[in-house]
Amino acid sequence: EASLSRIGDIDKSGYQLNSVLAVTENLTFNEITGPLAGAPILIKDNIEALGLPATAGSLALAETPVVRDSTIAKRLRAAGATIIGSANLSEWANIRSGKSTSGWSAVGGLTANPWKHAHSAGGSSSGSGAAVGAGIVSMAVGSETDGSIVCPASLNGCVGIKPTVGSIPRDAMIPISASQDTPGPMAQSVAQAALLLEVLTGKSGYQSAVNGSSELRIGVVKEWVTQNLGTNQLFQELVNKLSKQIKVVEISLPSPSDQEGESEFKVLMHELNEDLASYLATRQGARVKTLQDVVDFNLANKGSELQHFGQEYFDMAVKLGGRNSDYQKLRSENLDWAVNKVLTPAFEKFDILIGETYAPAWKSNLGGGDDYGSASWISMAPAIAGTPIGALPMGLVDGLPVAVGVVARANQEDRLVQAMALIERVLDLGILKPTFTK
Repeated sequence: EASLSRIGDIDKSGYQLNSVLAVTENLTFNEITGPLAGAPILIKDNIEALGLPATAGSLALAETPVVRDSTIAKRLRAAGATIIGSANLSEWANIRSGKSTSGWSAVGGLTANPWKHAHSAGGSSSGSGAAVGAGIVSMAVGSETDGSIVCPASLNGCVGIKPTVGSIPRDAMIPISASQDTPGPMAQSVAQAALLLEVLTGKSGYQSAVNGSSELRIGVVKEWVTQNLGTNQLFQELVNKLSKQIKVVEISLPSPSDQEGESEFKVLMHELNEDLASYLATRQGARVKTLQDVVDFNLANKGSELQHFGQEYFDMAVKLGGRNSDYQKLRSENLDWAVNKVLTPAFEKFDILIGETYAPAWKSNLGGGDDYGSASWISMAPAIAGTPIGALPMGLVDGLPVAVGVVARANQEDRLVQAMALIERVLDLGILKPTFTK
């Protein structure tokens, strides 16, 4: 009731945060006793749950009833959580256009930032990050392909974890890329994120890792910095504080060239073409069955779907085709850079790598795209390699939150959680309370 009341006060009236796309139909309190008993949860609207629309923010799926629970929804319910609604997101998880605006979808409108209304909530798990940052819920489920949990966690002042790809089931989840997509927890604290991660993965050990005492070798990646002086200063202060508790060593890693970025993007286009069609084949009653169908739907509904930006990425994905020989070459080149040149050499001497994620949230500019110019490239190699990354607040710059990013080896989320919890204790910021400045 408290969360539903906050949706009314913060989200739909008053501040108009617009983080919740839909409230669960015929909502009843989950009486099951479990690790999430009594907890209200939001899930990103690209994950199916009975009573919610699962539209990915697109009107093409808005009238397609959900007739099944994803494994994610089943696990949340079995743990005692009450799924109260679905979170708004960047439409189709921000993969439609280079001019797409994080937090905007044709179904849900534009999500605002709980600190300063005019600024971006980040993407594509915009609503999940904004709702947790605003205190509507203490935990939500997001998803990431490259940066889509880390970015909104950073910009809204909450904790986010993108786990190893494949560690959480993705059935009944609207995809971009089988090689890079994964759901993950967003929460107000590392302990809450660890608890939600245990439920989503069906594995234990992450809650105990919050107070873990195993040795951690931490490398500070000097290239993982933003173009923002205030963010850089806060990160340096964090490193100084951390070095009094544990040995930290600076490390240098090869930055990606434009070629690496282009290869990753084209890999996603090839996979989107195939993987979205595979998903839509399982979506009972869907009026779109292929990416081309979605393109045609958008053209037929220009006034609502294409009012702010186009769909040139969809056009490109249709043209490129699925996992053909061009795709195989690009994917191989990408993995060689991410695994062989960046992550494997870095993890020879370190268990954990840290760096900055994003500069403070930019102003939302509908139709003008997002301003990632000041961001670091911390999420790119873990995204391509499918390995874990987390983000947690390290303070405010110009009245907006900024975050530290934490990277671990594949399937070492326990180490990731341990390092994040250590950083959280060293910073001792508590749960950040947004200013709701309009």
